[in-house]
Amino acid sequence: MDRHNRVAVYPNMAQNCLKKKASPQFLCVEPKSQSKKGLPHSKGVGKGILTHSTNTNDYLLPEEMQFYGLYFLGKTLTTDLNWVEFEQVHCIKTTGNGLKTSSGGWRKSFKMGNWIINHGLTYFILVVWMAINIFIFVWFYFLYDLGDQFFYTRHLLGSALAWARAPAAVLNFNCLLILLPVCRNLLSLVRGSFVCCGRTMRKQLDKNISFHKLVAYMIGLMTAVHIIAHLLNVERYYNSWHGENDTLSMALSRLNDSGNTTYLNPIRSTTTTPNLLVFTTIAGITGVIITLAFILMITSSMEVIRRSYFEVFWFTHHLFIVFFAGLVIHGAGRIVRSQTNANPPYNITFCKDHIEDWGKETMCPVPQFAGGFPQTWMWVIGPMVLYVCERLLRFIRYIQAVKYRKIVIRPSKVLELQLVKNGFKMDVGQYVFLNCPAISQLEWHPFTMTSAPEEDFFSVHIRSVGDWTQKLISIVEQLPEGAQGPKMGVDGPFGTASEDVFDYEVAMLVGAGIGVTPFASILKSIWYKFKDSNPELRTRKIYFYWLCRETHAFEWFADLLQVLEREMEERGMGDFLTYKLFLTGWDQSHATHVMVHADADTDVVTGLKQKTNYGRPNWDNEFEQVCKENPTSVVGTFLCGPVVLATVLSKKCVKYTDVDPRKTKFYFNKENF
Repeated sequence: MDRHNRVAVYPNMAQNCLKKKASPQFLCVEPKSQSKKGLPHSKGVGKGILTHSTNTNDYLLPEEMQFYGLYFLGKTLTTDLNWVEFEQVHCIKTTGNGLKTSSGGWRKSFKMGNWIINHGLTYFILVVWMAINIFIFVWFYFLYDLGDQFFYTRHLLGSALAWARAPAAVLNFNCLLILLPVCRNLLSLVRGSFVCCGRTMRKQLDKNISFHKLVAYMIGLMTAVHIIAHLLNVERYYNSWHGENDTLSMALSRLNDSGNTTYLNPIRSTTTTPNLLVFTTIAGITGVIITLAFILMITSSMEVIRRSYFEVFWFTHHLFIVFFAGLVIHGAGRIVRSQTNANPPYNITFCKDHIEDWGKETMCPVPQFAGGFPQTWMWVIGPMVLYVCERLLRFIRYIQAVKYRKIVIRPSKVLELQLVKNGFKMDVGQYVFLNCPAISQLEWHPFTMTSAPEEDFFSVHIRSVGDWTQKLISIVEQLPEGAQGPKMGVDGPFGTASEDVFDYEVAMLVGAGIGVTPFASILKSIWYKFKDSNPELRTRKIYFYWLCRETHAFEWFADLLQVLEREMEERGMGDFLTYKLFLTGWDQSHATHVMVHADADTDVVTGLKQKTNYGRPNWDNEFEQVCKENPTSVVGTFLCGPVVLATVLSKKCVKYTDVDPRKTKFYFNKENF
């Protein structure tokens, strides 16, 4: 056995292992019985050979190597499963347990300049939004807390008046914003049509759903404050009518005129209870309705419900129609009233203490009150009109005929649909919404297109997750040979972050599982551009990473990668595309199969010349490699994958971005639906 290629465990002697003089393939691994938080670090790690223990129980099997964060590249030298032997073993830094590498030295993990480059505009927008919210709250709080026209109203209700009205003003502002991020056609227009919308600003459009959620949280917070304050107000109204407060409060509550229109207290009889007031007035009924609708929308939007029961999320979210209708009507109740004759010569300082002089003294006419003019409709009418236009455009697209060009059932229950629609134009990385009336007339689901703009059709790959996708795949599986699929409505295309990939001279594309779909479109488009010798292609280097849990998933686009691999070699541009495939889940039988076919020229999983990596990427190594190979470039990092991976890559972009404008900069972009 060649000890220079042996990978084993050196138990209880990690430090001694590092001191040994060895050839340049030395790596030291702690046994599984030791702490799994990583190894002692020195300049020797990764630069020698492993000696082995006499205890075979200390050897790491492939599935154990995955736990430690190890992945291997290269060929196996033996089929003895007590040894796991490869030409090269890499250690990766994981977020929890795992090993760490010392290559390149440790960089400072956080730089303010890097953070500003990647996230500065995003947080500036959030600060402006928050500042506007605070300004509106403070302005209206002091208006109701200090305004003379609300003096008597404040006496009746106390500080709860200002605490009810200030949140209401903030609610108006955020209800204006809540619909705009989901007007997809409007966002696509802004993204694609306006020259002033540069790359940094377009990145903000990709965070539309995150902003939509943030606005919803603000609406929820202000709604809670508004409700609590008004419940206190109702109780104060009731107590004032029954004389449980001071004399002035009772006098104000008993004010009346011939038309019963200038009153202050909405409780007008001894039989009216707080519950009756809430459930019989316009403000009370609409308040209950919109609160219930909002609670249902918020709770059904939780990740666990949206992913497992999308239909529940979809239908309850359409309660926004009830919410906005109730919101517009809510203010018509005019339950909070202000004094209409509070201006001079009226003297509040004198009149509040001389109730008996009301109507007798010139400076003390009988106080008259009126509800404020409803203003909510003025805030929301614009976004509501835009959204109605959005839905009308969606309906027009829905009734346009869509034909099937090809239907393919891929491995791992993935359905590929190739569709044709007159006048349909797309760009790389865009997505469409699909509706299948045979399943549901109302449900629309987003899918990234995997075709290239140069093709005469558009395609989507649909993975079986959730009721809707399972039903669609079941319908397609029952179709006779060569038959057209079920009627399909298509809305789109809509822009995403991946549209900007060719704006960068260097691009890092990271896909996880089915998240490879937007990058399939990009890679296909690259192939066509090279085939046609397109001079407008400014991108000079692409790094492509694909992470999958199972081997069958690689079959989706392995043929495309084979074509690209061959095309690049024929044109002498083998360095243009660097791609790495990572299998993050495997078992013992698969490891044995890899060992047996280790000497093959192509990978046993994909058939590509580039061998599959096992485990997760060492992102520090990958980013360091990109920096080294592109020392003065602007690099766009694009992800279609889980939030956890997005967090990791976002931090790496900040970490490896150089504040020197002449050096490498990374910009993080993530697909959002």
